[in-house]
Amino acid sequence: MFINDQFAPASVSIKKTPAAFHRFEVLWTPTVLLLDSIGKERHRIEGYLPRAEFAAQLELGLARIAFMHKKWDEAERRYRNIVQQYGSSPTAAEAIYWSGVASYKRTIDHTVLPLISKELEQHFPNSLWARKASIWAGRRLEQAS
Repeated sequence: MFINDQFAPASVSIKKTPAAFHRFEVLWTPTVLLLDSIGKERHRIEGYLPRAEFAAQLELGLARIAFMHKKWDEAERRYRNIVQQYGSSPTAAEAIYWSGVASYKRTIDHTVLPLISKELEQHFPNSLWARKASIWAGRRLEQAS
């Protein structure tokens, strides 16, 4: 239901249409591409994912499309929805990060960024996204060795 409501799904077979695989540089199957309304690739999911993580990645793609079209409110709402629905997913860390960026883009208020850094440090301290956001709190987290 969600997929049919939010997307125009299409299936492409490498045997029947190899040109499509070359056009989109598909390296592995399954590969899911999320294209915006003008056909530009905005998000790619490569390889199998369990159902919940796949759904989180689809939501991430929708948020990315909104973000790339400067629909800051929609992007921020979609990113936050990922955190609410898939809070323990690795995708949630990325969604927290980008929700902060979308909020900043919407308001040009930098004070949200240290809060995002703190949220990531609390919930996903060892994630790449926590390290990326650490600069917003005036510190850099180094990767543990």
